[in-house]
Amino acid sequence: MVIYTRTGDAGQTSVIGGRVGKDDVRVEAYGTIDELNCFVGQARSLMEDDQFDDVREQLLEIQHELFDCGTDLAFIKLGDGGQYMVTSEMAKRLEGWIDDLQAENPPLEKFILPGGSPLASVLHVCRTVCRRAERRAVTLGRNADINPEAVIYLNRLSDYFFALARTANTRAGITDVEYIRSKKVFRD
Repeated sequence: MVIYTRTGDAGQTSVIGGRVGKDDVRVEAYGTIDELNCFVGQARSLMEDDQFDDVREQLLEIQHELFDCGTDLAFIKLGDGGQYMVTSEMAKRLEGWIDDLQAENPPLEKFILPGGSPLASVLHVCRTVCRRAERRAVTLGRNADINPEAVIYLNRLSDYFFALARTANTRAGITDVEYIRSKKVFRD
């Protein structure tokens, strides 16, 4: 199988429904989701012991959903009878997972510094790349019709990565480091 096509050599790429420049906001949006998916794979690879079996499976599901999200954003126009893949149920499920993770974590009042265990550090990278993907999707949505559920999903997913990074530190016995100049910003 040949993986190169040479069709992108002039700076254009195919999306669902046409061709656009490789620097098009649509390509930036789903390209950032692809980048995020790579970091999620890296996080999964760091979950070697049994204490992460529950979230390892969640991250695998998220990797599939990130492909769904990228596909939704790759549509120039959803054709007749077409259907987006990201649904509101996906964000609701993330909320349940976040609640479960938060129940394990110590109370939080102030901003924390990204870091701690190697796994938590990668999960914080996932969080920030996810936020960038969300911003790119919002920009795309200002100029084109997109699946609004994709933006909601990305918003909730970044919260999930924050909660999971804290849980990774908690399970490793590492205390999150509070930002020393932070005021109390989180409340029950």
